[in-house]
Amino acid sequence: MTPGRLVFRNITRRRGRFVFTLLGIVIGMASFVTFMALGGSLKAQIERESAALGANLVVTPKGSCAYEQVSILTGEQLPTNISAEEVAAIRAIEGMQAIPYLAERSAIDNRPVSVMGILPAETRAFKGWELTAGSYFPTEDDEGAVLGAVLAEQFGLSPGSQVRVRGTLIPVLGVLAETGGKDDLTVFLSLPAAQRLYQQKDLVSYVAVRVERLDEVDLYASKIKEQVSLGVVSDKQMLSSVLSIVGTVNITLQLIAAVAILAAAFGIVNTMMTATYERKREIGILQAMGARRATIFRLFLLESGIYGLLGGIGGALLGTAVSFVAAPYISQNAATSFIKGTQTSVDPLLLAGAVLFSTLVAMVSGLYPAWKAAKLSPVEAISYE
Repeated sequence: MTPGRLVFRNITRRRGRFVFTLLGIVIGMASFVTFMALGGSLKAQIERESAALGANLVVTPKGSCAYEQVSILTGEQLPTNISAEEVAAIRAIEGMQAIPYLAERSAIDNRPVSVMGILPAETRAFKGWELTAGSYFPTEDDEGAVLGAVLAEQFGLSPGSQVRVRGTLIPVLGVLAETGGKDDLTVFLSLPAAQRLYQQKDLVSYVAVRVERLDEVDLYASKIKEQVSLGVVSDKQMLSSVLSIVGTVNITLQLIAAVAILAAAFGIVNTMMTATYERKREIGILQAMGARRATIFRLFLLESGIYGLLGGIGGALLGTAVSFVAAPYISQNAATSFIKGTQTSVDPLLLAGAVLFSTLVAMVSGLYPAWKAAKLSPVEAISYE
């Protein structure tokens, strides 16, 4: 009998134990792949949102922390502490373009959505929006709404429909072309209309600034601070700050996955140790037939490696499926709202690495049982009952 057939026969000899050991590895690796895929999507989406913001500097209320910076990228509701006078002072600085935003929240069919008050013409030029249906705001103070592409599709809204915001029915004017960011999930109102609706007269949440000369970003930040007593953060600083928060989330996810993998590893140790004791007589017969200790060691190590290989493949497939299914249902909050509604992508290298990692973990787990099996003396092994 060849070593491969011998190993396969030994693995499937106790089918129940084989299935449950394999399930432990599959679940552990599936959690690893799921968390790593969602964490990777989280970081990629943050970088896309930062680029889509189109700003070199962001002016926030004084004392704002990293949480507010996360909210800017996710479209969450923000404090409205920046006055019209402060906005005017910022916009008066030459050599840069400043666009104010009012970030609020509402609900459609009891599902939370972002509402953004904007200066229609300037914001469209600033972000380079295109429309796929209907028309854009005809005036700067129009009472209508323009919707993101994904939001319009989710709720079955189109030009001519009406959307209820804070109890007020607002006609839908048009639908934006898909951007791949949070704008796809946002209801856009003209800034004056949004301020009236949310009773935020002459107040905005933040101001996005684009400078003409990128090498003078720090200079413009100083000019803004001289004009108004507000917080100013560069796009790079904001991205770094948000990624540091997300890094904490990723570490937590990885620790959870590590616990699951560790539990699976101990399952392999237990299975292989049990197999060692059950097959003492078989080991003795192999030794009597001339099998060397190194051969027996390799047989047991190969057996544990097959557990890891099969479990890694199953975990990679299950984890990929779960990551795609789970992303749309993740709770909306500052740390994870980037994932919600986005297209999760799984790197093939991640899957290959997961299978390799699973196999290595299984083989490491099988080292001690393989050593125990190999060090049995022929007399001790063959006389075992």
